Amino acid sequence: MTGLLNLSCLGLGYVLLRNWIGAALCWIATAALLVLALPADVDGVPVGVLAGYGVFLLAVAADGARRGLRATLRVGASLRRLALPLAVVLLAVPAGGSLAYGAARDEAREQALLERLAAADALVKSAEGLAFDKAEPTFRKALGEYEELGTKHAGSRAGKLVPARLDSYFATVSAPYADKKYCEAVPQLTFLRGLQGTSDKTLLGTRPAKTEDPLAHSLYECGAAALGVATSDPDAKESFSTLLTEFPKSSYATRVAPAVEASVKTRSDALAGSAEPCDTTAELRVIRASVSGITDPSLQNATEQAAAAVQKGDFACGTDQFKDKEFKAALDTMTAYAKDYPNSPQAAHARSIAIAAEIAEEEADAGRTLPSADVPGGTRMVMVVSNDGPGEVELLYTGPMTGKITLTSCGTCTKYPGPIFSQGKKIKACTGPASKYPKATLWLPAGDYHFLQKRASTGTSTAGDTKSSKAKIEPGYSYTNCLYVTSGY
Repeated sequence: MTGLLNLSCLGLGYVLLRNWIGAALCWIATAALLVLALPADVDGVPVGVLAGYGVFLLAVAADGARRGLRATLRVGASLRRLALPLAVVLLAVPAGGSLAYGAARDEAREQALLERLAAADALVKSAEGLAFDKAEPTFRKALGEYEELGTKHAGSRAGKLVPARLDSYFATVSAPYADKKYCEAVPQLTFLRGLQGTSDKTLLGTRPAKTEDPLAHSLYECGAAALGVATSDPDAKESFSTLLTEFPKSSYATRVAPAVEASVKTRSDALAGSAEPCDTTAELRVIRASVSGITDPSLQNATEQAAAAVQKGDFACGTDQFKDKEFKAALDTMTAYAKDYPNSPQAAHARSIAIAAEIAEEEADAGRTLPSADVPGGTRMVMVVSNDGPGEVELLYTGPMTGKITLTSCGTCTKYPGPIFSQGKKIKACTGPASKYPKATLWLPAGDYHFLQKRASTGTSTAGDTKSSKAKIEPGYSYTNCLYVTSGY
């Protein structure tokens, strides 16, 4: 009986025996266990402590039983009759305490899991609105917490809340799409779509697959917005290439070619009346570069249209530069046009504009009017041009007619003295035998002309030596033009 009373963890058997030292030891041991166990936490009481306390209870129960057999109890008969039932009832104390402690520990575990869930929620909140390259590690960490709670602790209160949290998670990460920030949405939707290959498929369900249509839509809108914009990041090529590769059967893939063609047409139509055709042409070049690198056959027509629009824009740009007196830019643009499009019907006109622009760099009056695209008809007058100077010479001319000729070097010709050495005497060029000088004949319509001679380098002349002049060609006359070089002195 006293042994059973000692199993109550309260040392009541020792109390009945009036063994206060034994009772005190039981109280101390039980108090120590309570200090270690309360409040209940996730880890509970260490197994070694429980085992030690169990051994202690068995020891005091055995000791109480041994002492009870030898002792004469100083209690009445009625109390003795109650002692045994009381001992049995008190055995429920440690058992009930164990059950209560187990429940408290389970609650502690639930609270700990709920705290982990709240921490994951806080991570998602902290990453909301950040650039995705900075937010992605945080989003991944939060997803890892949700995944562990939803799989390893699926039956817990926190685990049962995970599906709703995943819905919120997907809504948060894909928020730029809802806000129609399509380029910003692309990497985030790509991340969500890729989770189906890296995370628990049962837990995520169809959520990753549902991001495919929004992703295709975002790729299309991002690419369309980037058409013609050189500073776009990502550019149209990247967005459209991904769309056509990843979602070739989506409704958005079929809209790429029409979008490109419409963008090209809008700019091409605007070239004629554009105040800045060079800017419009630069945008068309961006579009051409965007589509030319995409191999999808649906863009073949769009690619051809973009190339044709760029060609049209190049000519419009060079013409505008000439009219704006930007002669160096016009020269470069039209020279490149004639080189890039030699079979174009406008190639000859481009060369004429380039010649006039080069002359206008030296003589601004030569750029007052744009050279005509048509060769004038009617009577033409002869101009015989002779080279009385060292080095090959190129003669550029513009007026009612624009062109250039090249005369070979005069092997026996030298520079004429400059104003210092000539002492003001008139230079008598091309006065030798006619056969001495390389010649070329021009047939020019009547009108005012500007000429520019450009001489090649020789031992007595410098490459790039230029000299401009003017002439009025009148009907009924023939003309000569002698090209020579003077020294600087």
